[in-house]
Amino acid sequence: MPIFMPHRLLGTCALLALIAVMPPALAHEGHEQSEASSQSNAEAPFLTENNAAMAKMMEGMDTQPTGDVDRDFVAMMSAHHQGAIDMAVTLLKYGHNEQLKRLAQEIIVEQQQEIAAMQLAIGAPLPPSTASPTQIPAVTQP
Repeated sequence: MPIFMPHRLLGTCALLALIAVMPPALAHEGHEQSEASSQSNAEAPFLTENNAAMAKMMEGMDTQPTGDVDRDFVAMMSAHHQGAIDMAVTLLKYGHNEQLKRLAQEIIVEQQQEIAAMQLAIGAPLPPSTASPTQIPAVTQP
């Protein structure tokens, strides 16, 4: 298993960018104000959790250099990968599109594997073993 897979990273970044811009893009499609308001109310829990995941990721990536480029890279990329995992879990929880949900499941598994591979590459202990949260019960909207 390669440690760095640019096509996977690119795909993950593209999905995260899509998730980040979806709500504003939908609000500008000319929907009636009441529809947009209703949609944003239904989306509020997703947006709250997604924004929290992104803030946690950005904070984790903001590390002080240690003088060891490899360890610094692993620290920043591990936070980035964990952010992708957290956002994918949020999509599983609130999303409806089965194709996107399957992609989110793949992201979770692959990002966990890449975090473990990076940890091994620098001789750091592996993260605690946990089950991949790929089967999240969907939140039903009232």
